[in-house]
Amino acid sequence: MNYDSAYERVTQLKKFYKNLLWFGIVTGIIFFNDFFENGKFDFSLFDGSVILVIWGIILTVKAVKLFLLDTEWERGIIEKEMKKNKKSIHF
Repeated sequence: MNYDSAYERVTQLKKFYKNLLWFGIVTGIIFFNDFFENGKFDFSLFDGSVILVIWGIILTVKAVKLFLLDTEWERGIIEKEMKKNKKSIHF
């Protein structure tokens, strides 16, 4: 891994962790606010729960992209495809 790709990966990880931290803070505020107002956790469309679900899905997609489908995975798939397409030379 060269410097540029490592720097890009660190930048993406930093953005992801910041986003994850903000998600946790906002989720805590919304749910604890509901708990203190109603005495129970209420999953409602109008209290921001749907926004949290959508935000959570986006974070999940970003996590899969960052941790599972990273450059090492991509390089492995490229090498595997290149090996498939190699044809032996028969003399």
